[in-house]
Amino acid sequence: MHDVVDLRSDTLTLPTQAMRDAMARAEVGDDVWEEDPTVRRLEDTAARRTGKEAALFVSSGTQGNLVSVLAQTRAGQEMVLDADSHIFNYEGAGAAVFGGVQTLPVKTARGFLTPEQVREHIRPNNIHIPMTGLVAVENTHNRHGGTYCTPEEIEAVAAAAHAAGVPVHLDGARVFNAAVALARPVADFARPVDSLTFCLSKGLGAPVGSLVCGSRELVARARRVRKMLGGGMRQVGVLAAAGLVALDSMVDRLAEDHVNCRRLALGVSLDLATVQTNIVIFRVDKDGGAAELVTGCLARKVKIHQTGPGTIRCVTHKDIDADDIERALEAFREITAGW
Repeated sequence: MHDVVDLRSDTLTLPTQAMRDAMARAEVGDDVWEEDPTVRRLEDTAARRTGKEAALFVSSGTQGNLVSVLAQTRAGQEMVLDADSHIFNYEGAGAAVFGGVQTLPVKTARGFLTPEQVREHIRPNNIHIPMTGLVAVENTHNRHGGTYCTPEEIEAVAAAAHAAGVPVHLDGARVFNAAVALARPVADFARPVDSLTFCLSKGLGAPVGSLVCGSRELVARARRVRKMLGGGMRQVGVLAAAGLVALDSMVDRLAEDHVNCRRLALGVSLDLATVQTNIVIFRVDKDGGAAELVTGCLARKVKIHQTGPGTIRCVTHKDIDADDIERALEAFREITAGW
């Protein structure tokens, strides 16, 4: 049990001692010159794990998504994506601001586009309307509660897009959670898409960083875009070293987070069929109850995140254990006892 139970996000994980030791020992060079050996090892490892030709270390998942979009589109094109996606809701309209790329948000049942929706929303060749430049998929899906789509579902969506000559990007910030939950190699999820990002700084526990993976040609374009965005870093092997530890030792343990997440979901009476990885989203029906729950939990050293007027999100991670889950549920019971 920890002094503070922080369920707001898996971005709040602290680096392990092994990560800190690796960072202290890291061999470094100038990464903009592609001379940082630790970064190169991390990029090679990421490419192998995802089954792609190359990878690029970037500062964040948001930067990774933006770099991937800009490397595959041009101004005046349109990107088709789910209306609840992270790219559409939480990345500051970066594709529009920096790339002149319009987004076409599509409402989906589970957070995942279907092949039929892709075919329906890819634009025909007509000078009056924007050309479709990219289709984006998110796995696992943040706003839908950490749900996953299978490699076969991704493959079907990619096939529909590729038939029209449109590339596909996978926002795989938590794709390793999907891989562990389905007992599938992450390369199965990556194979059908042209680019993907994954985060080291969420469930994998590293302090910072994400990877963009794809063909050598795509990664070369992404590297140029990263530089334009001010993302070229120097002796960044001190950060990449933690990422190598994350990929080596923190993937399989994601299953523990999934178990703890199900304990939490059971305690708040959610349908366990909807809880697939490490995110629980639940509604508080009492008017003002969500804010009251957040405040009451904070007084009990339990931190949770209000995502809407009556919605709470909790995320399990390596710094949350079974005792922490029970402590959070006890706080929920105490606060709601008089409701």
